[in-house]
Amino acid sequence: MKYLLNAAKIFLFLLLILVQKSHAQALPTRWDELTASDWNNALQQSNYTCILPIGILEKHGPHVPIGSDLIRVREYAARATKKEYAVVFPDYFYGQINEARHQPGVFALKERVVWDLLEATCDEIARNGFKKIIIINGHGGNPELIRYFIQTRLEQPHNYAVYFFEPHSDSAYLQQLKTLHQSPLSTDMHAGENETSELLYLRPDLVKMDSAKNESGKNLNRWHIPNVYTAIWWYADFPNHYAGEGDKATAALGELLVNHVVDQLANAIKAIKADTTTLPLQEEFYKRVRK
Repeated sequence: MKYLLNAAKIFLFLLLILVQKSHAQALPTRWDELTASDWNNALQQSNYTCILPIGILEKHGPHVPIGSDLIRVREYAARATKKEYAVVFPDYFYGQINEARHQPGVFALKERVVWDLLEATCDEIARNGFKKIIIINGHGGNPELIRYFIQTRLEQPHNYAVYFFEPHSDSAYLQQLKTLHQSPLSTDMHAGENETSELLYLRPDLVKMDSAKNESGKNLNRWHIPNVYTAIWWYADFPNHYAGEGDKATAALGELLVNHVVDQLANAIKAIKADTTTLPLQEEFYKRVRK
């Protein structure tokens, strides 16, 4: 009888754990889908970690949607947080895109607004209890802005840290990529085979493959000064805001590209949630600056 009672207690204990785990897993990952009563659970389960996916609204050739960058980072975050829980901030498309202002559908805010909005967003994320903010980016014109923004978090004390997720490519992945990729990798930069493939995999209903050859994505090479950078370089080379061969895209390549990023992002989330070094070092730095 005593044995049966102990077995029953163990069973009930395990059942309670399973119920609690099931409830935790049922928590939405998107900030805008959480209820206020879920908030503390979401903070704890994420270990105070929030993802800020930054896309952009810009032309992507004549065949893939203006919000392609936003769609991609939204999907990366949604899929990665199914593997490793974190809270995902809603759609954010306020980045740097001045080089495409001559094209329809482009949403380019003034530089001060872009900066202030990013700063205010991170501050508000932190005010709501998050201590770790992971930026994932879908737009090629944003990394310099993001890196500089993160570096300036050291100008004054902050009770949160900002991390920038950047996936890397190993030899096994590159071999798979070369097998599936049909156009030259060196010229595949914007709305070309890679990006179009991701959209074919994620949102085929939004891709107009029959339009992919309606404009040229070739480099016009209209600007040549070695070892020099200037703002007009992109427009000089790609005035159609299209660089590559989108007509070569396949959903199979898109699946490879997306899964590669999602797996690395999930691993990064796990590592950042477990990170006990960055915030103490940041605080140590602030204290030494104040002396």
